Amino acid sequence: MSLIDTARAVRRNAHAPYSKFKVGAAIRAASGTIYAGCNVENVAYPEGTCAEAGAIAAMIAGGDTRIAEIAVIADSPKPVSPCGGCRQKIAEFADGDVEVILATTDNVVLKTTVADLLPGVFDADYMSKV
Repeated sequence: MSLIDTARAVRRNAHAPYSKFKVGAAIRAASGTIYAGCNVENVAYPEGTCAEAGAIAAMIAGGDTRIAEIAVIADSPKPVSPCGGCRQKIAEFADGDVEVILATTDNVVLKTTVADLLPGVFDADYMSKV
């Protein structure tokens, strides 16, 4: 199963009763293992979890720490981009040249990189004196 297919499949499990905006994400870790996550909303909006954050949590729980590739899919008119917080989370576990595949359920695909999604990333270099 491809990364997009994995993201598409997990998207069906999203819990989005408030926004009705289901999102799926799949990560291929450096080990080759694929991890998936979907958004999970909460009535105490915005206390839910984004699909990307869920996939990253699954990756860490699975013992992997580096993202080799990530795909995100949603039912939207154009490929959906991760929110700012998820861009930072992705950058924590991926190099700037890691491919990010953004897709719609109608098979519109946009490929980019972590660095293009988050120029000027806040990283550990800023913490070197701590």
